Amino acid sequence: MLKDLLDKLEENSDIDAYSDLDSYRDLDPLTDLNFAADFDNYSTEPELFLDVPYVPTKESLVGEILDLAKVGPRDLLYDLGSGDGRIVVAAAKERGSRAVGIDLDPIRVADAMEYAGWSGVEYMVDFIEGSIFTEDISEATVVTLYLLDSVNLELRPRLLHTLRPGTRIVSHAFNMGDWAADERRSLSGATLYKWVVPAQIAGTWEWNRADGKTYRIELQQKFQKVSGSVYLDGEKAHLESAKLSGCRLELMLREHKTAPFDCFTLQYSDSRGGSELLSVTED
Repeated sequence: MLKDLLDKLEENSDIDAYSDLDSYRDLDPLTDLNFAADFDNYSTEPELFLDVPYVPTKESLVGEILDLAKVGPRDLLYDLGSGDGRIVVAAAKERGSRAVGIDLDPIRVADAMEYAGWSGVEYMVDFIEGSIFTEDISEATVVTLYLLDSVNLELRPRLLHTLRPGTRIVSHAFNMGDWAADERRSLSGATLYKWVVPAQIAGTWEWNRADGKTYRIELQQKFQKVSGSVYLDGEKAHLESAKLSGCRLELMLREHKTAPFDCFTLQYSDSRGGSELLSVTED
């Protein structure tokens, strides 16, 4: 299992920046119990225990990550486990975005701050020495991750409840369990996953069709997956499809099975903990 993890990290990372990897690969985790127990807490500092070993993202993938997240000048990007700061600096330098890196390792934070100064973007970025589980990330519009599956799962509830609906999340190499990615991209052996934090829209919603008839829809939700029942003037109708992306819900409805489609776009607020229906557009 440990060897598989090392292989996965090596395939997706700048190996020159992690020159000790071969020496760790030579250890047998079945006989060297100390290494097996401490791998998740590996750090450049012997007395500092981290959740994830430091393995930087390949430079060639940084731009792809920013592209997938659609980072632009109006964004505030948070990189959780920011290491040497390459994603934070690239977001500022290449996309004009404000960006913040969070890392528990003070040496990495110092290196990242120095790199930002050398790159001329120190006024656009910040690096925080702290825990990705406790630092405030609520203002982020983009979050980037290169952690582990287990850490992603531990972090997932915080991402869903702290970030505003519509926030984009991109994870390098590791997924979020049964929260399926909205988009997945494979590049040169690496896999990138993208999610858009969904608005919380479970409940009952009503609006009028152009002819004055009233649609009522009762929705259930698991992450961005939406299902439910729909009624037109109190009569059972048909929900053909429902697609939720952030605060935008696209519906395809039918009065009955042979009727033409009614297509609507519902726009919800980006409130945390429950969204308000702002508008309904009949397409």
